[in-house]
Amino acid sequence: MLRQYELVDRVLDYDPDANEALLNRAYVFSVNAHGTQKRANGDPYFSHPIEVAGILTDLRLDDETIATAILHDTVEDTVATSEEIERIFGTNVARLVDGVTKLSKIEAQTESERAAENLRKFLLAMSDDIRVLLVKLADRLHNMRTLHFIKNPDKRKRIARETMEIYAPLAERIGMYEFMKEMQTLAFQQLEPEAYESIARRLQQLNEGDGDKIAKIGKGLTQVLGRAGIDAEVTGREKHPYSIWRKMAERHISFEQLSDIMAFRAIVPTVEDCYRALGIIHQRWPMVPGRFKDYISTPKRNGYRSLHTSVIHSDNARIEIQIRTPEMHAEAEFGLAAHWAYKEGKVRADTNHSWIRDLVEILDTAATPEELLEHTRMAMYQDRIFAFTPKGELVQLPKGATPIDFAYAVHTDLGDQAVGAKINGRVVPLSTVIENGDQVQVLRSKAQAPQPNWLNFAITGKALAGIRRHLRHKERDELVALGRKIYDDIVTRLPAPIGADAIQPALRRLHLPDETALMAAIARRTLSDVAVMEALMPGSAGADLPPLAPQSSAISIKGLTPGVAFDLAQCCHPVPGDRIVGLRRPDAGIEVHAIDCPVLSELAERGTDETDWVDVDWGDKSVGAVARISVQVKNEPGALGVIATVMGAHKANIIALRLDTRDAAFHTNTIDVEVHDVQQLMRMMAALRATDAVNMVERI
Repeated sequence: MLRQYELVDRVLDYDPDANEALLNRAYVFSVNAHGTQKRANGDPYFSHPIEVAGILTDLRLDDETIATAILHDTVEDTVATSEEIERIFGTNVARLVDGVTKLSKIEAQTESERAAENLRKFLLAMSDDIRVLLVKLADRLHNMRTLHFIKNPDKRKRIARETMEIYAPLAERIGMYEFMKEMQTLAFQQLEPEAYESIARRLQQLNEGDGDKIAKIGKGLTQVLGRAGIDAEVTGREKHPYSIWRKMAERHISFEQLSDIMAFRAIVPTVEDCYRALGIIHQRWPMVPGRFKDYISTPKRNGYRSLHTSVIHSDNARIEIQIRTPEMHAEAEFGLAAHWAYKEGKVRADTNHSWIRDLVEILDTAATPEELLEHTRMAMYQDRIFAFTPKGELVQLPKGATPIDFAYAVHTDLGDQAVGAKINGRVVPLSTVIENGDQVQVLRSKAQAPQPNWLNFAITGKALAGIRRHLRHKERDELVALGRKIYDDIVTRLPAPIGADAIQPALRRLHLPDETALMAAIARRTLSDVAVMEALMPGSAGADLPPLAPQSSAISIKGLTPGVAFDLAQCCHPVPGDRIVGLRRPDAGIEVHAIDCPVLSELAERGTDETDWVDVDWGDKSVGAVARISVQVKNEPGALGVIATVMGAHKANIIALRLDTRDAAFHTNTIDVEVHDVQQLMRMMAALRATDAVNMVERI
């Protein structure tokens, strides 16, 4: 553990203007506050925050950040308070300590909820001051270094999994690759101990067999570049065990088949020297096709810059070479912290990172912990490609992204209003995969809104979050509208008229916050008609009430007790002639489903006892029902008129029509149509397919 003077001297070495008194006060306060507390390995607890501070001095961070690291556990684990921290150390340090403290106070019922809540607080605090992230990453790194002292194996694995899924990707996103690699290696050791030991053992055997092979190759690279007049500092290393294991899994190969396990770094004086060195290396050794990446002209999203190439060295060994300047190397080692500048004892940071803004926006749109984790991991993990706006602005996207992802990456409003796209000047569907270097123009309309089928080809967390947010709001609006219609019918069945002021007492009796919640509950049938009537007019449910009109008086079902209510299922829309089955759910009536309905298959697979199956068939008086079909029509005048004409000729009655998607070539409509039986429906669909205006028809 660093002694007090050693820690202070470290900071003063790179920042002579640092507040020495602040650091000394923080050190003494932490030691006194933690007192006799012990860590799992038996060390004094205050050794942990001191070591975290030591890690951050390697990043040359400011005195407030170092003080925060020293104090970061005092509010959570001792009797110290936030007010006390602010009084002694000032507002800035107190705010940073509070930000780090909030990340640790996680109490949730499930692991996913805990991880999601942790991530939510993390991102909010990080967006306020990026130094919170740096302290927390150093805190997690030191905890991972001492993780093996925790006796509970389940707890070790939970911490390791959280590190692998959240903290290592965040370290990568701000360019702190050394943090990322060490976290991944330590987490991998806990999550896959046998694989880790196997790879570590084989690396050791390889070193013993090849001797100083890495040193020899590095010396040869230095000489080749030196003869061309380039002063290069070349270092080499083996790739870390987790990186090797991941490559083995991705390529489905064994350790012996993996050829590129050595990586070298050449640091040269200027950007021009980077490209000169690349040419010299490619002249000397054959390049591995497809393995060259220019992150200098097109930096990674976290600002990382370097040239990457792989060549075939002696004995057919593949080696990876990274070429960069000293400035690029500092950014690669320290990431975001390398951009920090000291002035008058205070630190500034460029926190204008688009991925941070995207993650914070995702916080506002995720409906569940699982959705938050899904969207955030998408925003952090995927490999990137580069596309351009018509004005030449660079947009970074994950591989497999489509114009919908591009649109949301530019701006949420553009994503919401997208109706089509042009890639390199050619009109393409919104589902088209963007290639590296494409120019993308998104066509928009204020009349457009996100469509459900966009979820099938959007892949970025930001796009999926935006689409799902809109669909939830739309579903809520439709649900409330349906509930309002049912409510109006319930009101007409009351024995006497009621005034507008009757609804507020009813909401109190039903323990609901507002009318919207009431209408949604009515539509979902979580409230019965009787319950609503009693709430509106106590005692009314026992009165002689007029019967509620049936949904379709022309439909009868065999196999049900006379008078038992039933509904035709909205998931499969059965019509007379379909093979059907009844489904009785607890506290609900009978639902009539088509025999091939996916809902029935799901229930059968689960083997649930919560439902009863009822053998039913269409009655003799069943003379019609509503079917639902999807029709893809050419986007041209008169196309819908053709559809209506065909349906009218087949004596089918259009009940409802909804436009689902629309682009330059086609628009897709969902149509509810009343037919006598399934034979009539099939004849009508065949006639629609035969017309030039229709591209596709299918039953939903």
